[in-house]
Amino acid sequence: MPAYWMARARVNNPDEYKKYAEQVPGILANFGGKVLARGGDFQIMEGTDHFQRFVIIEFPSMEQGVACFQSDAYQSAASFRRTDNAGEVEVVMLDGL
Repeated sequence: MPAYWMARARVNNPDEYKKYAEQVPGILANFGGKVLARGGDFQIMEGTDHFQRFVIIEFPSMEQGVACFQSDAYQSAASFRRTDNAGEVEVVMLDGL
């Protein structure tokens, strides 16, 4: 069953965040991840407008999505956005139907 990695992000330091963003596509592909939506136009329907970037990634299974997030490669890349609060991110993995 497919699973979806959904993220809400706020970029505070574009230069540092870019170091993270450049590495992620290859890491996702290694775990079968397919980006369905990233950035682009959005409209907040309910809730705060704290986040300005939204991402949805499909994985073949919940296990592969979680393994991707927990992988050394992803955690190494994520360290760039975590350093000095370059980016704030919330990530949820959700089983599909």
